[in-house]
Amino acid sequence: MTEQSSNRLADLVTITDPRSPISEAYRTLRTNLDFASLDQALKTIAATSAGVGEGKSTTLANLAVVSAQAGRKVILVDADLRRPTLHQIFGLSNEAGLTTMIMDETAFQAPPLQDTGIEGLSVLTSGPQPPNPAELLGSRRMAEVIAALAEWGDQVFFDTPPVVAVTDAAVLATKVDGVLLIISAGKTRREYAQTAVQRLEQINARLVGTVLTNVQAGGGFTGYY
Repeated sequence: MTEQSSNRLADLVTITDPRSPISEAYRTLRTNLDFASLDQALKTIAATSAGVGEGKSTTLANLAVVSAQAGRKVILVDADLRRPTLHQIFGLSNEAGLTTMIMDETAFQAPPLQDTGIEGLSVLTSGPQPPNPAELLGSRRMAEVIAALAEWGDQVFFDTPPVVAVTDAAVLATKVDGVLLIISAGKTRREYAQTAVQRLEQINARLVGTVLTNVQAGGGFTGYY
């Protein structure tokens, strides 16, 4: 692992402070998802939010870390083809990634997964930015990519754009087993959150739960999740 990668990984609380209440909250989220999958498989999960800057990518990255720490083979995919950030969080190259795998048969057969230095966790970055993100995510080829990744990993997490802003998340939500909605306390407007839920319900996406971030400590809360 490069020095740059180590510096980026320092932003993940589940690595820097695994005993903290926040890290424990991520492990609770992992357990809740396990219980949510008892009746129906929940192997591929997409995370979205109502708006930008609500902690979606950081939340999903930390969830992927604690899932890998549980002994699972986890693949974290940056499906936000408009404003990708996972390569920055983990300090990885974004020259090849999801879009490469969709467009290039060679990359499909040998996915450009990148090691994170965390046992069991690989990242598929977004790759070169396409001119038509929604069409790419809604294509039959994308469905084949999801199926292939699900064969290679125990869990596959997809980071997607805000569902209210663009159609990308809604398109992908119909292709995965479940969707997590990230909401930021004190920032997400109530009507935006309601619109996000409505849009997911309209396409019959399986909304498995919401994750509330940035809850202030106190009043019985020791962190956020």
